[in-house]
Amino acid sequence: MKAARIHQHGGAEVLAYEDVPEPRIKADQVQVRVRACALNHLDLFVRAGIPGMKFSLPHILGSDIAGEVVEAGELCDRVRPGWRVLLSPGLSCRQCEQCVSGNDNLCRRYTLFGYGMDGGDAELVAAPEYSVIRIPDSLSFEEAAAAPLVFLTAWHMLMNRARLQPGEDVLVLAASSGVGSAAIQIARLFQCRVIATAGGEAKLARARELGADYTIDHYRQDVAAEVKRITGKRGVDVAVEHVGAATWAKSLDSLAPAGRLVTCGATTGADVAMDLRYLFVRQWSVLGSFMGTLGELHQVLKFVFRGQLRPVIDRIYPLEEIRAAHVRLENKEQFGKIVLKVG
Repeated sequence: MKAARIHQHGGAEVLAYEDVPEPRIKADQVQVRVRACALNHLDLFVRAGIPGMKFSLPHILGSDIAGEVVEAGELCDRVRPGWRVLLSPGLSCRQCEQCVSGNDNLCRRYTLFGYGMDGGDAELVAAPEYSVIRIPDSLSFEEAAAAPLVFLTAWHMLMNRARLQPGEDVLVLAASSGVGSAAIQIARLFQCRVIATAGGEAKLARARELGADYTIDHYRQDVAAEVKRITGKRGVDVAVEHVGAATWAKSLDSLAPAGRLVTCGATTGADVAMDLRYLFVRQWSVLGSFMGTLGELHQVLKFVFRGQLRPVIDRIYPLEEIRAAHVRLENKEQFGKIVLKVG
């Protein structure tokens, strides 16, 4: 089969589109013919190399996978060949205390396709049966691939960690990202007032189309000052942060008393500072968030399948043009998800 792999860490030039052996499935696995696989910043991090992490090379990237079931192992009794499916990007042992309690994203063996195991930048992928979720005919493979990781992440951030309440004020940083575009829609689903940031009028307009009530150009405007102006000096109840060092201070300054900042990433750097006096006097909550549970994925996908939440696709590339796709994401040129079309 054809696949895009890395044999060493580095820039987009290390991505190689080449022939590789087809994956063999175990008795409790299914083989999926990949039709689409979406990019995430995780692909860039793994490709470049993550300090302290050692990956088995060569390695196939890709966490967001959609396609058709080709074959099911002999122990699989739920999934059938021919199904149109997407795969849960997160994988766990399914046996430990955290997993059986429904907190599988806290499993010590938790990993993702394209991270701890080969991913979907290939024509075929082997996957555990429990990760397979059937998709409606109304959803294209490209849309299905653009949904799982970002909607799961944003749902877990807002609904599980921040405990979002209807009607609250929500600040979404970097609306052009996958998580940002998903967070805007989820907040609006619960009748919240959304303030979104992005760089440039074109991206701000797209954020408003998704439901943002107010937009802020984070390159030209002071985010915290604009938030205070919009909210009558009060600030927001929830700030959705995943940018890191470049926006951290302004995100904190944008919080109302007892506000909650929830973060799932650090794309511009992880070294940030905080004045603890503001933390306790204003009774803020700073919450970490990582992926989400399999149950939450099923929960948020109900809204995607009904058309109430919409995957936002920036551009579709054929798998053999994966280098160009990585460069576009790395240069922050996209709004929404970049998707690779396979086969």
